[in-house]
Amino acid sequence: MKLMTAVAAVGLLAAPAFAEGDPDKGEKGFNKCKSCHMVVSDAGDVIIKGGKTGPNLWGVVGRTAGSVEGFNYGDDIVAAGEQGLAWNAESFAAYTADPKGFLREYLDDSKAKSKMSFRLKKGAEDIYAFLAQHGPAEAETASEDAATN
Repeated sequence: MKLMTAVAAVGLLAAPAFAEGDPDKGEKGFNKCKSCHMVVSDAGDVIIKGGKTGPNLWGVVGRTAGSVEGFNYGDDIVAAGEQGLAWNAESFAAYTADPKGFLREYLDDSKAKSKMSFRLKKGAEDIYAFLAQHGPAEAETASEDAATN
């Protein structure tokens, strides 16, 4: 019991690190991602030009997994989204570290697969912080700020 309490306490202490990623480092770290992913706003503004093998990551923060309209996702990531998976700092870091392993655990299915084969060894919290700056809510805030100035 003491071991479980100690592990939980360490986990709580580590949790803020996800929220404290460095967006500037994340923008540089995104270079590892852009061979498959792009960041393009709903209005068509290109934030990061990238590949189309993976979905557009504009607005990924808080988005339900497997839900970008028109993108051909694998069945298991769609199933995870249908079971409630939405991207937050913790799920993003875990998925990018081991996509197949993450889905197998999340879905409790030893045969689950991911179309994403790349594993991000480090920097997920920074990339997440960078992506958190690029989504519909952020665009609305920027427009409101520009209108009031």
